[in-house]
Amino acid sequence: MAEQITEPVGHKNEKVGEVVSTKMSKTIVVEVTRRVPHPLYKRIVTKRKKFYVHDEQETAKPGDSVRIIECRPLSKLKRWTLGTILRRAVQVGVDHPAVRESADTSQRKTIKAK
Repeated sequence: MAEQITEPVGHKNEKVGEVVSTKMSKTIVVEVTRRVPHPLYKRIVTKRKKFYVHDEQETAKPGDSVRIIECRPLSKLKRWTLGTILRRAVQVGVDHPAVRESADTSQRKTIKAK
């Protein structure tokens, strides 16, 4: 009987970041922030890096927190795919009747100084 040798499945590198841009087709830009101590002064410094990420269904929106997974090179700059959307961004500019009435600026309200 021939025994099948099973190789361990490789662990893909994963990062968590925030979607910065979705202006390209099937591509998003994710900014990953990490805090590291400065090598000489030991002060905590924030470092940021942007990654081009493949988003096949175009589900991510700007401001979403997402998990990205390393993959084979898909283009000159894309080496990551969208894993999961961890948290949706807050919707800004939702058209609601109550908000529209309270934010009506067509009528000027002046206050007379005495």
